[in-house]
Amino acid sequence: MNKIEEDLLEWSNEISQYTFPRWKELPDFDLYMDQVLNLIERYLSIFKVSDQKQIITSSMINNYVKLGLIPPPVKKRYTKKHLAYLIAISILKQVVTIPEVKEGILYQASISGIREAYDLFCTEQEYALRAVASHIKQADKKPLLPDSTDNTTLIVRTATIAVATKIVTEKVLYLAHVQQEENEKNKNKTKKLEE
Repeated sequence: MNKIEEDLLEWSNEISQYTFPRWKELPDFDLYMDQVLNLIERYLSIFKVSDQKQIITSSMINNYVKLGLIPPPVKKRYTKKHLAYLIAISILKQVVTIPEVKEGILYQASISGIREAYDLFCTEQEYALRAVASHIKQADKKPLLPDSTDNTTLIVRTATIAVATKIVTEKVLYLAHVQQEENEKNKNKTKKLEE
């Protein structure tokens, strides 16, 4: 097993165990912008395949308010509802456009309500990460699309699978880039020693 495969296997174990905060686990008190940014970065750390990628910024949040994706903050404070929206948006925007994110969130919320839609999203994203990880590990493979999929879960399931496969692709590319840089350094060291 080469270094990339070892690192990918280790990472797949990490994403297999990753859990998202459910509605009842989100803070019940209002937060300021910097607190929201820190919390979301922590909650979604699994989606950072390198230190350079920033998941969310204050300007993104301001744009989401302007676009009507999230309600405006009250006295510059954000609620549990804001956090739920921002977590889902931060994940989904990686694979679908912002108008599609808005449409999907509104659709899912109309079926089951915002709390249930958010918890369903978390459950489905965890399942998608575990399913993709099981294919990386080549053991106890989970189906990417469970048999129980119907019209009420199809959108959220396909979107979360797309997110999971995207971050695996990014991780593999990142690991390959790191390995290539390491190989170049070693080649240059060997060259200098031979001179």
